[in-house]
Amino acid sequence: MPKKQRVAIVGVGYSTVGRDTGLSLDTLTAQASIAAMEDAGVKPADIDGVVVHSFPHQYVSATHTAAMLGIPDLAFYSGSVDGAAYSMAALHAIAAIASGSAETVLTLRTVHRAGAAGGSSLVPGMERGAPGPFQFTMPYGSFTGSHWAGLYMQRHMAMYGTKEEDFGAFAVAQREYAIANPSESFFTEPLTIDDYLSARYIAAPLRLLDCDYPVDSSSALIFTTEERARDLRQKPVFFESWAMGTTQESDFSLVEDMTQSSPFRAARRMWSRTDLKPSDVGVAGLYDGFSFIALQWLEALGFCGIGESGPFVSSGHTRADGVIPTNTDGGACNVGRRHGANYFIEVTRQLRGTAGERALPGRPTAGVVSNAVGPFSGCALITAE
Repeated sequence: MPKKQRVAIVGVGYSTVGRDTGLSLDTLTAQASIAAMEDAGVKPADIDGVVVHSFPHQYVSATHTAAMLGIPDLAFYSGSVDGAAYSMAALHAIAAIASGSAETVLTLRTVHRAGAAGGSSLVPGMERGAPGPFQFTMPYGSFTGSHWAGLYMQRHMAMYGTKEEDFGAFAVAQREYAIANPSESFFTEPLTIDDYLSARYIAAPLRLLDCDYPVDSSSALIFTTEERARDLRQKPVFFESWAMGTTQESDFSLVEDMTQSSPFRAARRMWSRTDLKPSDVGVAGLYDGFSFIALQWLEALGFCGIGESGPFVSSGHTRADGVIPTNTDGGACNVGRRHGANYFIEVTRQLRGTAGERALPGRPTAGVVSNAVGPFSGCALITAE
C-alpha cells in the first residue's frame, strides 16, 4: 500500500470517565476532543478531518462533532458503526492523511452506558426475529459476547492444554499495571490467582474478572502529517504499518479455525509492510474486552507460538519486566470499556515518554496496538524517533 504521507499521532485526550457520569454523548465527545486538541496544541480551525467509530445507540456523527467544536470545514469525514472497534476510525484517518485527502484528523470513540440495552434478554431490534448470523445462535440462548468468548476459551483449552490459571495470570498482570495508574483505573487493590478463581463464571470458563468494565467515556486522538507534526507541542509518534483482517464468517460464533481468524490475517498483513519484527516491539496495547482476546493477539502478532499464550502469560512475559509489556494502563478490565482507543493512547504515551510513573524503563521505540477478534480485526505498529 503506497504511503504518500507519513502519519503521526500528535494529541490524545479523555473525557470524564465513570460508571454513570450523567453526561451526554455530546458532552463526553467535546471533553475528549478539547483535551486532545490542547495536548497537541491545535485549534478547531487547524482540523480538516473528523472520523468516528460508534454503535448506533451511541452515535455522534463526524459532521455534528465538527459543528459542536467549531471546526469550520471538513475535507474528510467518516463514521462507522461496524468493524474492529476504534481501529476502524484510526485506519480511516491514516488512509485519509496518507492519501492527501486531509492534513489533520480528529478521531473519536464515545461510549455511554445509558444508551445500551440494559436489563433486556434480547439484542436491540431483534424482538421480531434473529437476522443474519444470529439465526444460528440466538435460538440456543447465545446472543452476547460473553457466550462466544467462553466458547473460544473452551476450545483453546481443549486444543492446547491452556488452563484457567493462565487466563488468571493475565488478569493479575493487568491489575498490577492498574495499581500504577490510579487516576484512570477503577480498581487499585491487588489481585491474586485465588481471587480470580473465586470470581463467578459468566460463561465458563469466562469469569467476571475476564470481562471489561462498562463506563461512560470518550477518547480522542489527533493525527497529522509528519511535516505538520514537527511544529506541534508533543513529540510525535508515527504509524509504521497498519492492517485490517476479516474472515468469511460474519459472526464471532461461526469462526471455525482460530488460527485463521481475523487477528492472524491482520497481523500477517501488518508485518509484511514493515522491516520491523516482534522482537523490536517494546510495548503492546492488545484488545481485552475479554481477557482471552489479548492472549489470541499475542499469538497472532508472533510474540509467542500458536497455542502457547497461556504458558507465555503465566511465565510473566506481559509484565513490565517481561518480553512484551502489555496494556500498561491496566487494560479495559480496569480502566473501563473504551472500545480500543485506550490502547492507542497508552502506547502513544509510552513511546513519547509521557506515561508518568508507569513509564517503562528505557522508553520503548516501537509499540503495537490491536482491536477486536473473530470475524474482523485491526492492528497497527507505531514508532518513536
